Amino acid sequence: MSTENKAGLNALLTPEESIVVLIDHQAFQVANLHSHEPTMVINNAVGLAKAAKAFDVPTILTTVLEERGGLILQGLQDVFPEQKPINRTWVNTWQDERVVDAVKATGRKKLIIAGLWTEVCVAMPAIQAAGEGFDVFVVTDASGGASKEAHDMAVRRMIQAGVTPITWLAVMSEWQRDYAREKTVPGIVEVMTQHAGASGVAYAWETQLLATPTGNEV
Repeated sequence: MSTENKAGLNALLTPEESIVVLIDHQAFQVANLHSHEPTMVINNAVGLAKAAKAFDVPTILTTVLEERGGLILQGLQDVFPEQKPINRTWVNTWQDERVVDAVKATGRKKLIIAGLWTEVCVAMPAIQAAGEGFDVFVVTDASGGASKEAHDMAVRRMIQAGVTPITWLAVMSEWQRDYAREKTVPGIVEVMTQHAGASGVAYAWETQLLATPTGNEV
């Protein structure tokens, strides 16, 4: 179970160790999403996906019965236009060998999961993968449940299994870690201005102020 190394520098995420799995962000699941405002969850999931792409973190898209439940949300597909989501019949993603094999092929052990719904399609694979030695992180604000109670109870249950809850901006911040990592700064700035709400607005404002003449120039 992934209960080791939960403190100290090695407990933080790095792009080199991470892999992201985005599960069932589909129309059917969004229709019964009541733990959060749906547009917020969609925004955060797309922000997480764009951050993963900016840091070259492998990302797996997967759906369940997409012919009935709907294709993956267009915002996510647009981030990875070349990728065909793995369409499952298994409710538990971690029981689909194609997904597990794709994760294991990367050799990475810090597994970052977000999806709909938290109490079902997120909790099941998170708990199972944690039991198989993966260090599992669930992005709680890019996930959602059929009710606030369902989401909250799922998060509590996953914590008991050794899973770490985290938010999407925290994931991106841990990947960046140092602003001297200049290669990825333009990418995170773009993601923040598009998806980080007030933080993105504040950054745009700061940029405007820095570029505004003060009248004291010589």
